[in-house]
Formats: sequence, C-alpha cells, structure tokens
Amino acid sequence: MTIGGRRACGNSRKEGIVIEQRTLFEKEDSEPLAARLRPRTLDEFCGQKHLLGEGKVLRRLIESDRVGSMIFWGPPGVGKTTLARIIANRTKANFIDFSAVTSGIKEIKQVMEQAEKNRRFGDKTILFVDEIHRFNKAQQDAFLPFVEKGSIILIGATTENPSFEVNGALLSRCKVFVLQALKTEELAELLRRAVKDERGFGKQDVEISDELLEMIANFANGDARSALSTLEMAVLNGELDGDRTVVTRETVEQCTSRKSLLYDKTGEEHYNLISALHKSMRNSDPDAAVYWLARMLEAGEDPIYIARRVTRFASEDVGLADPRALEIAVAAYQACHLIGMPECTVHLTEAVVYLSMAPKSNALYVAYGMAKKDALSMLSEPVPLVIRNAPTRLMKELDYGKGYQYAHDAEDKLTNMQCLPDSLLGKEYYFPTEEGVESRYKERLQAIKEWKKQH
Repeated sequence: MTIGGRRACGNSRKEGIVIEQRTLFEKEDSEPLAARLRPRTLDEFCGQKHLLGEGKVLRRLIESDRVGSMIFWGPPGVGKTTLARIIANRTKANFIDFSAVTSGIKEIKQVMEQAEKNRRFGDKTILFVDEIHRFNKAQQDAFLPFVEKGSIILIGATTENPSFEVNGALLSRCKVFVLQALKTEELAELLRRAVKDERGFGKQDVEISDELLEMIANFANGDARSALSTLEMAVLNGELDGDRTVVTRETVEQCTSRKSLLYDKTGEEHYNLISALHKSMRNSDPDAAVYWLARMLEAGEDPIYIARRVTRFASEDVGLADPRALEIAVAAYQACHLIGMPECTVHLTEAVVYLSMAPKSNALYVAYGMAKKDALSMLSEPVPLVIRNAPTRLMKELDYGKGYQYAHDAEDKLTNMQCLPDSLLGKEYYFPTEEGVESRYKERLQAIKEWKKQH
C-alpha cells in the first residue's frame, strides 16, 4: 500500500518493519551516501545526546516500545526521519510512513480506516507524518479524533515551530522533542565513519585529511545530510592515483564555495568606472568623484545603480563618523526614483560631493566582516534562552525568555544580561574610530563596557 508517494509499512503480522524493495537493476551503491549511511539503530545515531543518551527519556521510550504521540522539531538533517525509521524497526505496532507533501484528506481517511480496523483487533498503529507543518488545519483536524481515541500514535516531524504550525488541540496531545543542529565534532566523526564504513567509501581507497573533514563539517551547518552530500561530491571529484582517490583542499573548496556572480567581460569598463568613483570618494577627492560620476551618467549608466552603490558607500566608508551621510545617500536614491534623468544628476552630485568631504570610518564594514566570519563558522550556535522569543506556552515551558532583563526598567538603562552564545562570550566586533561624530560613540561604548565590567 502506498500512501502519499511512500510505501505504507503497516503489516498484518505486527512486525512494524519498513520494507523497501529493490529492482533487479538497482545497485546498493547507486543510492546517495546519506541514504546508504542512514543509521539503523540508536547506537549508530549521530547527535541528540540530550534525548538519546543512555537513560534519556526518548531512548527509554523507544527501547521499551512505549512511544506515544510526539513531534520531532528541528532543522533539516538532524535525524527526524531517521528516528522514525528506527522506531519502525523496533516497534511491534503497525507502522505507516506518511508524506505531508503529496497527501490529502482522502489519503488520511484511508489510513485512519485501516488504523481503526487494527485497533478493533487489538493492534497498535504508529503513523509517521513527515513535514507535518505542510498540512493545513483541515488535514490536521482529520487526525485529531483518531489520536484522541487511540486508533493511532502520531509521530510528526517538522522544521517549523509547532507552536505556530500545528493545531493547538493536536499539539496538546503530543510530546514535543526538540532536536538540535549537530555539532561540528559530531559531523566530523560521522564523516570519518562514512570514509571507513563499507556502506560508505570503506570499499574504496579514499584519502582525505581530518582537516578537510572538519572543513566540510563546518560548511554543513549542523546538517548531517548536507555534510554527507558534500563529502560524496568531494570524493567523486577527487584525484585518481592508481586505485586511490585523493581528496585535496582545492576540491573541497570548490564543493563548499558559494556560486560566484559571472559578469559579461564586455562590461569590464562598467566596473572600472564604478570602482573609480568609489575609490575617489574614499580618498576624499570630490573633483575626481564628480568626474567619474559624469562619465558614467553620460555613457548611459542607470542612475539607480549608481545611487545604490553610493548608499552602500555611505555606511561602508563613512558610517558613524557622519550618520547624516546615509540620510543624504538615501535621499539621492529616492530622488533618482522620483524624477530620473537628467534632473537627478544634481542630486547624485550632491551625495557624491558630501560623501567625498565627510570624515571616513570603515568600523561598521570591519565589524560586519568579523561577525560574518564567525557566523559562517558557527552557524549552529543556539540563541541564548534568555533572549529567545516566547509567545507560546510550549516555548515558555522550554525556558524561552526565562530571566530576561528589560533594559528600560533599569536605572542606567543597562543590564548584565548575556546576549552572545557561550562560545563567543566576550567577543568584540565594533571598534569605533576617533573620526567625526564617531568619537562620541566611542566614548559611549567605553562607558557601557566599563559599567558591564563593574556589574
């Protein structure tokens, strides 16, 4: 029986085992690496020690085959579907794997009718609904009466906050388990296993350093599926040395790099001219800046494009040394929208001259660059619970927002509340200069830091 494009894994002998038949022409190694290495037992499962470590509640429920209705909430690639499959292989109940992507009310009713028949014969039915957040209210409501009377045990998986995406009545009858993004070291260990395991590349002679595996693990951002897919791509593109496949840093960098923009080479002068304008303003040369502005406009350049670049310059190269720079740049951008060429030439000239003469600071640009570097290497760092949003009961029960200090209620309008993740505690990004108005911001920042040291 196929439900929603998937095999329904219920069987009359209460084996509860997921059956996936292969064709005569299908080879095991034709599957993606992530599918071949999917954990079969809890001991093979990667991460989620807070739920699946020895003696933890979810592990005990699975091992004793006493699972109730529950929802797995977490980002992609952390094991939600894999956990459901492990449950399927351990349970004595009928297990039905159901997709929310392609199923409707009709398919739900078919499954519910079968589950009700099973219940009358004393058999349990576990229904796993992948991407349950894709179901609308009516579809979710169709499950409710069967969950209430015990016809089914519902296990849902979602990447979205169930407080918002799952009906309150249904949610109240399910235990929510929060799955976390995998840590870099957990992903690195998974990748090392993939290289050695016969289900992975263990039958091949693959040479890849631990450093490169760490690089792939960092790039995956807590997603095991992404990590394994990237490793697979790197191995498939590795250099052949006899029977050995050597994965180099260059190959890994190509597999983990973002797509770069490609420009028409015939437009090289276009970028030379905007570069000349930008660097003339940075060098506080208004005459050169106005010249390059005129060269571009008279050659037919879109004034909106120039206005965007000028607006970027206002924060990148002037910043808080003169906060009015951004106001003037945005005003010029709006003027270009309102009246267009040729009238807007004077507005752009005003902005270009002002920015050329303004005091310069790239402190904001540098601050973002440093923060970006940390963000890309630590994308899975959780938001501290104290500053998380908590609009629902579930989120409050998970201690979202617990201990939050409202700065406006404090005498100095300052608190000692921690806003950075633990691994970045004490990290600094913004270093104001002495240029223009920014010197005042520097004094203020120093005063804030001194207050926090004392408190």
